[in-house]
Amino acid sequence: MFTHSTQIRVHYALTDQMGFVYHGHFAQFYEIGRTEALRSLGLTYKSMESEGVIMPVIDLHTRFLRPAKYDDLITVTTSLKEVPENSRITFHGEIFNEEGELLNKGTVTLLFLDAKSMKRCPLPDRIAELIQGYF
Repeated sequence: MFTHSTQIRVHYALTDQMGFVYHGHFAQFYEIGRTEALRSLGLTYKSMESEGVIMPVIDLHTRFLRPAKYDDLITVTTSLKEVPENSRITFHGEIFNEEGELLNKGTVTLLFLDAKSMKRCPLPDRIAELIQGYF
């Protein structure tokens, strides 16, 4: 299993009238977590796109357990629990506050697409090589 964590400070613009992070921002937190997890492996979305592979989100599930609040330092933990199959990759995410309380958990599934044809393509060899040691 591959796991990576990154921290995000909740700024005022992310909160609602109650001082809680607006629910729609959690998808963005998961995106930041995925991006930084891939970067930690030496891979960026920008480099994949320049190689002709794009990764649209096809499924997002999230469960809200506790609110994140203004000025919280949250930790987004992103994991690959299984080797990606075919043209799909599923990231598992958890978001914690500074006290270590689980605030949110979810999964995000993306497809690998050839940018020119917009057709599914298999897991790129480069990604397979980077994650193989974790499984």
